[in-house]
Amino acid sequence: MDGLFVLIVLGSLGLIAVLFLISAALGIVVISERQVGIVVKKFAGKSLPAGRMVALNGEAGYQADTLAPGLHLGFWRWQYTIHKVPMLVIPQGEIGLIVAADGNATPPQRILAKVVDCDNFQNARKFLANGGEKGRQLGILTAGTYRINTALFTVITATNAASHGMNAAYLQVYRVSPDTVGIVTTLDGNPIPEGEIAGPSIPGHNNFQNAQSFMDREGSRGLQEQVLLSGSWNLNPWFVQVDQVPMTEIPIGYVGVVISFVGRAHEDVSGTEFKHGDLVNPGHKGVWVSPLYPGKHPLNTQIMRVELVPTTNIVLNWATRTEAHGYDGKLSSITVRSKDGFAFNLDVSQIIHVGAPEAPRVISRVGSMQNMVDHVLQPIVGNYFRNSAQYYTVLDFLFARSERQAEAAQHIRAAIGAYDVQAIDTLIGDITPPEELMHTQTERKIAEEQRKTYEVQEEAQKQRQQLVRETAMADIQQEMVEAEQGVSIADLQAKANIKYATGEAESTRLRAKGDAEAIRATGNAQAEAYQAGVEALGAEGYTSIQMMQIIGENQVRVVPEVSVSGSDRGGLVDGLLATTMREKIGSNGHALKVEEG
Repeated sequence: MDGLFVLIVLGSLGLIAVLFLISAALGIVVISERQVGIVVKKFAGKSLPAGRMVALNGEAGYQADTLAPGLHLGFWRWQYTIHKVPMLVIPQGEIGLIVAADGNATPPQRILAKVVDCDNFQNARKFLANGGEKGRQLGILTAGTYRINTALFTVITATNAASHGMNAAYLQVYRVSPDTVGIVTTLDGNPIPEGEIAGPSIPGHNNFQNAQSFMDREGSRGLQEQVLLSGSWNLNPWFVQVDQVPMTEIPIGYVGVVISFVGRAHEDVSGTEFKHGDLVNPGHKGVWVSPLYPGKHPLNTQIMRVELVPTTNIVLNWATRTEAHGYDGKLSSITVRSKDGFAFNLDVSQIIHVGAPEAPRVISRVGSMQNMVDHVLQPIVGNYFRNSAQYYTVLDFLFARSERQAEAAQHIRAAIGAYDVQAIDTLIGDITPPEELMHTQTERKIAEEQRKTYEVQEEAQKQRQQLVRETAMADIQQEMVEAEQGVSIADLQAKANIKYATGEAESTRLRAKGDAEAIRATGNAQAEAYQAGVEALGAEGYTSIQMMQIIGENQVRVVPEVSVSGSDRGGLVDGLLATTMREKIGSNGHALKVEEG
């Protein structure tokens, strides 16, 4: 049994030896399906030209042609050395960079070798025959499996990046995140035109993935106008560098005015009536006539600036407070001097509005909204109040604020309207008058209020008196009615009395008339009697008789009741006592009788 095993082994070894001898004699080389055969010719009748490393015409050295999988004859060991290398595999999401060891020299104005037709570097002969250049290549390998002649090409992948001094991340497919844009800087190409800061947009290079197309169309090295949008891109890191920045977001309530520093030739489209700036169509250098409306925009922020312009009402405060937008951060209360020589502070609020179509004109004229506030609104509003204050007293501002406010709104509206800004309203806030004036006014106001208080109190007293009076009148209403009735009755009685008196007077008149007639008749009779007596007795005799008759009829005493004789004091006293007693007796109602003697 052991002998049989030995015979089998010896037979196998013999067969192998025979096959080896046959293979050596025939120059047989077997390449598996996952291999590439790199051929090295040990000697030949001619050598490689100077500077060349890969033979195209059978020269000694590395050969341009490789051996594909299968059985190959004629490669005798004494003349050829066959290196079997694995096929190159580029995984999904990665790229491969190529360095060519042979080829034409790269022109001095470029740093990367041009791309030639060579079946993605799998055909070294075509690469060299078509003028491929040595060094770093513009072309790259994307995900897939390749048969590469490693004698000519060195392929750098994420796996071996470190050994070539590169970061493995550079060998990944480049991804631009959502809501961002990729700002591209190319490392090869023509110089940027003089006076420009970025290379112009070049069509047909598939977002910088076809580097040779970019170069063929005379693309410029450096910052590019064109940007990369969100997505995955097969980019050669030796050719482009990408910086990702957020998209330009225009919030609701704003528009964005684009100020481009690059673009096509400047062509003003603002019209002849606009003489304070110029506007251009989108894609040109200058201020774009069309604003950007709310949303996200993929703009290259390194070659253009977007000035946000609020389209809602903007409140600017000349005071200590500041709005959230911050435009009025440098504004403060306005110090003015009045007609009566007082200096005082005014707080002013100005409401403005910039329409979306007018926003580019505003920015073209002043550059930014902050410049509009600092260089236009601040001097217009401040100087107006300083100038107008000299025509009014402090009290005019205090007591006629609405009139001053209306005048200011009218003037400022016209002034800033020339800047394509609409003035909505001008509002006067706190007024800080001089302390000494306010002290006087306060005292005056207190006195006036006291006076009004006294007037109110006086009016209250009058009303209270009126109330008491009305109450009393109500209380005596019945009495008043009775009194009025009494007055009416009295009036009727008076009228009756008047009638009665009138009748009595008439009666008396008639009686008096009759009596007068009687008296007249009596007097006439007496006169006739007196005349007859005088004629009979004479005037003196008849007069004596009449006097005696009168004395007798009226009991006139001819002799005195008390007689006082002599001039001594005793007679006078006796007369006084007699008179006193007479009066006492007379007052008691007794007849006074005084004896004579």
